[in-house]
Amino acid sequence: MSLQTSASQRLSRLRRNLQSRFAYSQLSLCSITAVCVSLILLYSCSTLVNAQEPAKKKKSAPLPPNTEFIRDIEYAVHDGVSLKLDLYLPEERNASKPLPVVIWVHGGGWLNGSKNNCPATWLAPEGFAVASIDYRLTDVAQWPGQIDDCYAAVRWLRKNAPEYALDPDHIGAWGSSAGGHLVALMGTRDYPEKEAISSRVQAICDWFGPSELLTMPPNVVSEKRSLEQVAKSNGAKLLGATVRDVPEKAKDASALDQVSKDDAPFLIMHGDADPGVPLEQSAKLHEKLTTAGVPSQFHIVKGAGHGGKEFQTDEVRGKVLAFFRQFLQTE
Repeated sequence: MSLQTSASQRLSRLRRNLQSRFAYSQLSLCSITAVCVSLILLYSCSTLVNAQEPAKKKKSAPLPPNTEFIRDIEYAVHDGVSLKLDLYLPEERNASKPLPVVIWVHGGGWLNGSKNNCPATWLAPEGFAVASIDYRLTDVAQWPGQIDDCYAAVRWLRKNAPEYALDPDHIGAWGSSAGGHLVALMGTRDYPEKEAISSRVQAICDWFGPSELLTMPPNVVSEKRSLEQVAKSNGAKLLGATVRDVPEKAKDASALDQVSKDDAPFLIMHGDADPGVPLEQSAKLHEKLTTAGVPSQFHIVKGAGHGGKEFQTDEVRGKVLAFFRQFLQTE
């Protein structure tokens, strides 16, 4: 074999080898590209599906045994806002013996919260109807919108009492924090206009609600709070101005300034370690009620802050139940 033939054969083999490697490289590149495209498409589809799925709702608290739940009953429309309540009733009830009613008013600084997951439902198996209400928050309405909504709820319950076997003459109110503030006013502040149906209630359970807005620390300029901070407080949002700019409006929104001898009986409960609402707010209200001759019980919850597990004990529940039985349930 000549040198020329041998060289030609080697070149031919080299060319075929290179072509084979190049073809393999192209195949590998195509495979990798295909895999990447598939992953991208899969991720995009997954993202689209997840985006279309509705957000999971917060799990509702379980109903107490033998309790009927009626959701989203419209009790009023104020300034175009539909106001609703949830009704919890004992399953076994007798139309000849109407149920006393306890209205639950939620907290949340007048700007948060809702009627959902009502913590007063345990009263239903004890022979009470429980109405958990929504009211207009401060991003929708300012004072007195919130208390007007509470009054409207009482009127609706009285008007519709026969339909649900309710006792229109025995309606109480219970609330915590901002809700405590509102129920305290339901028990002390009269609706300023004539009413075809009364909004008065017969018993109040106030859990750590502010009773005097003029002295609530977040509403007062001090070494710890500037005027700018006070102007952004929940109290200022409720009133539409700082308490020092609208003192009469602040008094109108303070149970301490509305106390009179014909007020509803009170049960006031407050933690001795509350960092949000000073214990003094409840102590002063209790003192003024008793001075006016209004039945008032004041229970300090040892070690409790602004709510919490200390308010869920058998002792606390026992006091609440005994209070409502005393003033709402009839033999």
